Amino acid sequence: GIKWMSSLEAKIEDAKDKQPTAEKLERLRREKVNRFRNKHRISVQGTDLPDPIATFDQLQKEYKVHPKIMENIQAAGFQVPTPIQMQAIPVMLHGRELLASAPTGSGKTLAFCIPLLTHLKQPRNKGFRALIISPTRELASQTHRELVKLAEGTGFRIHMIHKAAEAAKKFGPKSSKKY
Repeated sequence: GIKWMSSLEAKIEDAKDKQPTAEKLERLRREKVNRFRNKHRISVQGTDLPDPIATFDQLQKEYKVHPKIMENIQAAGFQVPTPIQMQAIPVMLHGRELLASAPTGSGKTLAFCIPLLTHLKQPRNKGFRALIISPTRELASQTHRELVKLAEGTGFRIHMIHKAAEAAKKFGPKSSKKY
């Protein structure tokens, strides 16, 4: 039907429409996040996914990443996160499981090393606390190199083990039982 109202009632009605509801604000935020993902060609699947980051500074503000790690990121010359880092780092910092695919040289190593060190919080003398398994020695060396740079000054000890016999020499003969 037709709704008749005075001009005063019409102004009040218009003012009501312009007031953002929580639902409307959430929809606008989702649209903004989706535009950001589309712009950076980030494709995600899953439910209740954390928003991607646009800058490394957000890591310290939103996720309390260790200041020394943040310094090391800047010292290494990383200014802006790559698309894989934009989405993978927040997902992992939220403790979610992740299966990610990106081209060689896209920053995958940094994308999983930052959350790894952040979850460990600080060094402890409790043996090995994290393990990264690599399919090739070359990739293991690259990951080791990146982690050493990233963890510099934090007190974390980063080791690369590629032969069991060397591990026994380096960490003691009971290392396989201990860890």
